[in-house]
Amino acid sequence: MRKSGILMPVFSLPSPYGIGSMGKQAFDFIDFLKKAGQKIWQVLPVGPTSYGDSPYQSFSSFAGNPYFIDLDILIKNGLLLKEECQKEPVGEIDYGRLYKQRPSLLYKAYRRFVKDIPADYADFCAENSFWLEDYALFCAIKKDADGKAWSEWSEPLKLRNEKALLKKRSELSDEIEYQKVVQYLFFKQWNELKSYANQNGIEIMGDLPIYVAYDSADVWASPEQFELDSALNPKEVAGCPPDGFSKDGQLWGNPLYNWEYMKKDGYGFWIKRIAFNIKLFDILRIDHFRGFESYYAIPAKDKTARHGRWRKGPDDELFSVLKNKLKKLPIVAEDLGFLTEPVYKLLKRTGFAGMKVLQFAFDGTAENEYLPYNYTSNCIVYTGTHDNDTVMGWYNTGDKEEIECAKKFLDIKEGEQFNWEMIRLAMSSVASTCIIPMQDYIAADSSARINTPSTLGGNWCWRIDEGNINDWLCELILKLTKTYGR
Repeated sequence: MRKSGILMPVFSLPSPYGIGSMGKQAFDFIDFLKKAGQKIWQVLPVGPTSYGDSPYQSFSSFAGNPYFIDLDILIKNGLLLKEECQKEPVGEIDYGRLYKQRPSLLYKAYRRFVKDIPADYADFCAENSFWLEDYALFCAIKKDADGKAWSEWSEPLKLRNEKALLKKRSELSDEIEYQKVVQYLFFKQWNELKSYANQNGIEIMGDLPIYVAYDSADVWASPEQFELDSALNPKEVAGCPPDGFSKDGQLWGNPLYNWEYMKKDGYGFWIKRIAFNIKLFDILRIDHFRGFESYYAIPAKDKTARHGRWRKGPDDELFSVLKNKLKKLPIVAEDLGFLTEPVYKLLKRTGFAGMKVLQFAFDGTAENEYLPYNYTSNCIVYTGTHDNDTVMGWYNTGDKEEIECAKKFLDIKEGEQFNWEMIRLAMSSVASTCIIPMQDYIAADSSARINTPSTLGGNWCWRIDEGNINDWLCELILKLTKTYGR
């Protein structure tokens, strides 16, 4: 079945409170997708963000981002008062302001929540105890330690001394309960949003970072799952070598997995992680899929990714275990970057759909795997991803020879319709699924770029103006979708 969808981060939705949320505008966007004949809403990771505000560096593999909790829904549910919520004009996200102001509102909601606890709260806590207990304790201790990373906590807490943890559970019981309530509120709203999407024929494609952040509840609670030294510091860290995104490569800094331990443990961490996420989403895109075949390990003290080394990953074994345990794996493999024959073979053996990005297609060689006539149907085609510039931004600032090659391929002389011709090329391809970033539908320039890899500041901030999600655009998308049988 041929289908198409739109890539639109939750945080990029319009809303009156400084960041996109799971409220009315999210439900309206689902209505827009349905009217436009789309079948998929692709989002970025929805976990709580840490330093740098990247959704790919989260405090937890399981928790939800408190910023996405819709305040108007909390008002409707009697947990906040309208006058307590200050509205702001739509513009770029100010994470600093959110960090300072949003917790106070959520604390007010928490105080009212505990006065009349709903019946399903205890069930939520019980069902999610395998991650929620450690996460809530982690966040409470972090706040008590003025936000310091767990690696900088006192030795007993860093090493999870049972007596020290018991003491903190008593001292910080209110904060721990607050963290649990916030997660309950997030998942309550998320489940209602996802249910609405599914009822309207829309699948939500989520995004799972292959690695977890060092400063996370995951690493603190289960250090044995990661390649750490005796002081619990990473021996080597994750990243990727120099490529089309960065001449120095990408130094992500995440700790690497202790695959030998994970194998002996029956890959329990991954079974829980994947099971949780395929319940959270209808389709799951796994970031940096090639890292399962072999992964790039960079000395922890290095400042760039130039001098890393390739190490062997778990390969088929992990996915065999996952398939045996979970049966259905609705996974999309992010297979971009430097690939080798073993990576291609692993992807083929799993049967997962890979990704094709049109912005990578125009280097002038006929064999380029991103050119549509080289696709198989088992792939997802994009004009660009969250790590690319927008199509019009690329047209205006990209490599001139590549742009000229693209114009010849598209048979256009001027750039006014460049975004639409790129979208048409993606839609008309043999790829079973086509996903277009929302910015490309509205011909946004580089100011709407989501992320520039290996940079800090200015990323993850873009938000769409509500007026750009309109009936005129909806009709254009629907017409194109029908034309190409999606």
